[in-house]
Amino acid sequence: MITTTPTTTLASEIARRRTFAIISHPDAGKTTLTEKLLLYSGAIRSAGIVGGKAGTRGARSDFMAMEQERGISISSASLQIEYGGHVLNLLDTPGHQDFSEDTYRTLTAVDSAVMLLDAARGVQAQTLKLFEVCRRRGLPVFTFINKLDRPSRDPFDLMDEVEQVMSLQVTPITWPIGNGPDFRGIYERPTKRVHLYGRGAREARADVLATGGVDDPVLQGVLGAEALAALRDEIETVDALLPSVDPQRVDRAELSPVFFGSVLTNFGVEPFLDHFLQLAPAPADLVTEDGDRIDVAGETFTARVFKLQANLDKRHRDRTAYARIATGTFERGMNAVHVRTGRTMRLSRAHTLFADERETVEHAVAGDVIGLVNPGLLRVGDVVSTRRDVALPPLPRFSPEVFATVRPRHVDRDKAFRKGLEQLGEEGVVQRFHPAQGARDSVLGAVGTLQFDVFVRRMQDEYDVEVEITSEPYTVIRRLDRTPRASGRFGRLVVDADGEPAVLLRHAREIEYFLEEHPGIELHAIDEG
Repeated sequence: MITTTPTTTLASEIARRRTFAIISHPDAGKTTLTEKLLLYSGAIRSAGIVGGKAGTRGARSDFMAMEQERGISISSASLQIEYGGHVLNLLDTPGHQDFSEDTYRTLTAVDSAVMLLDAARGVQAQTLKLFEVCRRRGLPVFTFINKLDRPSRDPFDLMDEVEQVMSLQVTPITWPIGNGPDFRGIYERPTKRVHLYGRGAREARADVLATGGVDDPVLQGVLGAEALAALRDEIETVDALLPSVDPQRVDRAELSPVFFGSVLTNFGVEPFLDHFLQLAPAPADLVTEDGDRIDVAGETFTARVFKLQANLDKRHRDRTAYARIATGTFERGMNAVHVRTGRTMRLSRAHTLFADERETVEHAVAGDVIGLVNPGLLRVGDVVSTRRDVALPPLPRFSPEVFATVRPRHVDRDKAFRKGLEQLGEEGVVQRFHPAQGARDSVLGAVGTLQFDVFVRRMQDEYDVEVEITSEPYTVIRRLDRTPRASGRFGRLVVDADGEPAVLLRHAREIEYFLEEHPGIELHAIDEG
């Protein structure tokens, strides 16, 4: 954890923070970009590649067994690195679409987002869903078009697709020189410099061959007269048609700066980092649900839990509550109010996490993310503060789309099964329900079926419980304003983890039939934030 020095003020320390997330469709290169940010910051000496071949190292930020086996990101982690005089807090998010609920909640804890696109595929479904969350939150979005080292679409077409599909104006800060095997580097518009790269080791910083302007005689020798003339024509077209970057419009989420490059070969990563640091917003004042404004650099400490994670330390089987500091300063051992219950908490155990390595946090400021050791009190959305009256808008909740019944394979493991079910449910691996009457088996809800696979694996690995899962035919859930006096032919009545009644339905048409059977009952969809 980066700490302040005696001569720095709280306001200047907070101004150095850039808290962001990377959003992308699976396989666009998100975890690889995370690794390269660590590489360029000096946090690691060499970068691993997710899904590498046998004998190669997996990405360092993915540590769960299933992540290493499948080459995907499942758990969310917070990484803090220092680069260029700034402190970057990167909230790493699940890359698989089945984990969108966890990803969406993570996006409530950041100040900006980097949208990573595949240069051959452009805008894909999962990226669009995540972008819509950013739009609703008013987050500035920075676009990085990746994989230029492979055959790619025309850069003008890619930018036009972003504008048409996302209704987001874009303008390039860097421009690609070639693509596929002919990709040689990028042109940086603000400085009018060309960065040509050599194809060195993928685990090291890019080898910069030349950084002159378009009139640098070295370029013709490296690129050839025809390629250099094409580059000059493209730059002239870009400058004539597309505006320069307006920082105020970026901050208002009206304009997305675009960068081109190859994360795998490190082409264009460093210029992207440099401009991102200058344009991305620092943490701002906190606005409460009542419209009150709390000074981000004031005396009030406020933090909000956006994620729970169980069993990060298998030796102690503890639970961690990830909290984004919204205002003020955290000091280890300080007292704060758990706003939901009004109880005073001593924040004596906090840490930061990189992969499966943790480090104790003594001091942190607004924009930082800390992991609070959680004995079971903290829930997702909870606020801890030195003020008792801090009310924040609720975090979004998401509707499960697949359901299953779960039970322990061996009856003598029932106690461990119940513990694992409760803790993984609190963490958000799955949503848990109980039948309102009759059967004792628990019902799981998830956004996608891979969440069930993770639940089964973690129950086995972390709680030593084998479970049996049986798919259920339901695809729709609705909250009830009260429990019906008797069940009917349509729907299965359940109770959620908070004791609230709900009904599971096979399809949307059954909503009408259920209401006919239970006149006076009101149904409510889960708010998707």
